[in-house]
Amino acid sequence: MGNIAVSDLRSNLMKVLKQIELGSSIDITSRGKVVAKLVPPDYNMKIAKDRLKAIRKTAILHDVLSPIDDTWEATKS
Repeated sequence: MGNIAVSDLRSNLMKVLKQIELGSSIDITSRGKVVAKLVPPDYNMKIAKDRLKAIRKTAILHDVLSPIDDTWEATKS
């Protein structure tokens, strides 16, 4: 991920958009402070998939369909 100033973004918009299209994400800064982020359209999906891949390494699956021995009462509201 890189940073780009607003003024540089204006000058190089097509080049920056090409980087975004290729999968990069870029923070946009104004006076040294990050004010926005440009990300590819499927960025959230990619983050979710990466997190699931990480969880898969340590996850333990149990039987979630069989009844358990604990009894409980439902209350009406």
